[in-house]
Amino acid sequence: MDRLIEFAQANLLLSVAFAGLTVALVYTEIARLFRPFKGVSPAQLTDLINRENALVLDIRGQAEFEKGHIIGARHLLPSQVDPEGKLLAKAKESPVVVVCYAGVSATGVAQKLAKAGFTRVSVLEGGIGAWQQAGLPLAKGKA
Repeated sequence: MDRLIEFAQANLLLSVAFAGLTVALVYTEIARLFRPFKGVSPAQLTDLINRENALVLDIRGQAEFEKGHIIGARHLLPSQVDPEGKLLAKAKESPVVVVCYAGVSATGVAQKLAKAGFTRVSVLEGGIGAWQQAGLPLAKGKA
């Protein structure tokens, strides 16, 4: 323990950076526990699509969507997501999964949907990249 204290004193900047990163990681994990939506893996998303006809919203840009998207996914830009709109109004009680490139931008849209009363909102963890890494198929072109 004495050596740890000695190291921390000799490397103050490194020690502060380590403490800051630790706090940030703990905060992120605690926030994840209390968010109003959940994360799903590619396998879980496949199950939701096949068993419960989940609505998959791909919020990437149009060009990215056309290069490859999950079969059956609907394309909407984050600014176009309207919880009361024609596409989403019927899905308040159904599973809705938001997909982006890496699973980060989708959280804002999922938060918006959950706040609007959607009860079964999820985000594809790792985004379309995780889907591809799992070796799952993509459709090309417009939906």
